[in-house]
This record gives sequence, structure tokens and C-alpha cells, in this order.
Amino acid sequence: MKYLILGFLAVGCIFIGYIFSLKYSRRAKFFKALVMLCQKLDVEINYSRERLKTLFESFDEKTKKQLQGLDKNYLTYLANNTSLDESNLFKGLNFLKQNEKDTLLIFFRSLGRTDLASQSKELKNFEKRFEEFSSFANGENKKYGSLSIKLGIIVGLIVVVLFC
Repeated sequence: MKYLILGFLAVGCIFIGYIFSLKYSRRAKFFKALVMLCQKLDVEINYSRERLKTLFESFDEKTKKQLQGLDKNYLTYLANNTSLDESNLFKGLNFLKQNEKDTLLIFFRSLGRTDLASQSKELKNFEKRFEEFSSFANGENKKYGSLSIKLGIIVGLIVVVLFC
């Protein structure tokens, strides 16, 4: 019975390490998807001149999944069901830092507010910012993502050794 409980504790520690590593992985995928969103919006606004709602709905499913519901929250705002504030836009996104939230809020508030040339310039500027966030998130993922799993394994082994 004792070994069974120790096994569950070790697996629990490894699982906690895995959960922490997922946070860094989600951040990296999220910002990569944001860069792709900016690129698509820039191209589509310049050439097809579709409405924002149509552009967001036509985004591919894999990238929508990586946006972690941010696109759905923005579409809800476009449908005039909610206001565009931090609590509504970032519902369910607990891995973003405050400066990233502020930048994203400014980005979504500026969409569709200016003429075509200005909007294109703004999208390119935001794309550069999101690329910086993406490279920083990738660095954190490489550094801390695997470290979290390794620490979970080490803590699990220490727990087993201490209680044996």
C-alpha cells in the first residue's frame, strides 16, 4: 500500500511539472498564431476588403485553436454582445503577462478604425511586436518547458526516496 501511495505521489509531481510545461508551450503557439493572424489580416484587408467578422470566421481551425478562444471573444464583441475590455477579451487566457494584454487590447481596439493604408501600417507594426513576443515565448518554452518536466521528475523521485 505504501508503494502504491508513493507511486501516485511521484506521478502527481511529474504531472504538475507537465502542466507547467504546457503553459510555456501554449504561450509560444499563441504568439505564433497571432503573427499569422496579423499577416492574414494585412493581406485580406488589402486585397479582398472583407469585413472583420468574415475574416476572423474564415481563419483555419488549427490556428483558431492556438488562439485559445481570443478570436471567439473578439467575434462576440463584434456582434455587440459584450464590451471590448480586458475581462471580456482575455476570458480563459491566464498565461498572458500584463504588458502583453495591454498590447493585445490596443491591437483589437484599433482594428477597423482607420483607413486602408493606416490600417496596413498598424498591422505591420503589431506584427513586429507579436514576433518579438513570439521569440521571447519560444525562448521561455525552450528554457523552462523541459525544465518543468525534469523538475517534476526529480521532485517525484525525491518524494519517493524520502518516504521509503
